[in-house]
Amino acid sequence: MIVDSHCHLNILPEEKVGDIDTVLAKAKELDVTRILCVSINPAQWHEVLELAQRYEEVYAAIGVHPCEDPEVKVSDEQLIEAASHPKVIAIGEVGLDYFHFNADEMDMSWQHERFRQHIRIAKQLRKPLIIHTRNSTPDCLSILEEEGAEAIGGIMHCFVEDIDTAERAMKIGFYISFSGIVTFKNALELKEVAKQVPLERILVETDAPYLAPVPYRGKTNQPGYTRYVAEEIARLKELPFATVAEATTDNFKRLFRVAF
Repeated sequence: MIVDSHCHLNILPEEKVGDIDTVLAKAKELDVTRILCVSINPAQWHEVLELAQRYEEVYAAIGVHPCEDPEVKVSDEQLIEAASHPKVIAIGEVGLDYFHFNADEMDMSWQHERFRQHIRIAKQLRKPLIIHTRNSTPDCLSILEEEGAEAIGGIMHCFVEDIDTAERAMKIGFYISFSGIVTFKNALELKEVAKQVPLERILVETDAPYLAPVPYRGKTNQPGYTRYVAEEIARLKELPFATVAEATTDNFKRLFRVAF
């Protein structure tokens, strides 16, 4: 059994991967039996929740991505109402992104405020965070520490940072989630990080429809391809695939307090 700890099932292009039933059947063929479908804006909240309600193997995460326009605002009450459903097991995808905005020229306080709001709500609801960070990791980790995010922990999604960053995140209760990037031949530094992160703190993901792993690099990603990420982690750590599959599944259950 393998868990895709981060994908966007609601925006998979049907003309390339088939309908949702086909995608989930393909995932099961590859032993991916649970999927966390993550929203990026309020318009998607009903989509991910609908999928989670329709399919037993799908869970949902509710949040506002840092790359969403500064004018996109939600109240605490809106977040709480949407995230209180039992199939919503996480708050996300949230964090900071200085890559798509010029942080040297633009006041980024709106991103910080949005991020802090989500952390507060996550703590109130006792639901872990799904963290996006790009060109912003020191500030991202500082805000998590300042807001006491260790109380609920979460995932450093699509991790591509160094081992020092991983250790700092793990210290405040976060798991390190590797995507298809770790399978890329040129991702040598990331492969070394994967070797060093303890197995009991690793999760695997697709970020589908993006970042398809080898042997599907450049194609449309889908949840079933989480298997290839787990296989690469097993290869790097010189462990049986079954050991990695079981450990990452147990990690997911422990973090999100779900049973299946």
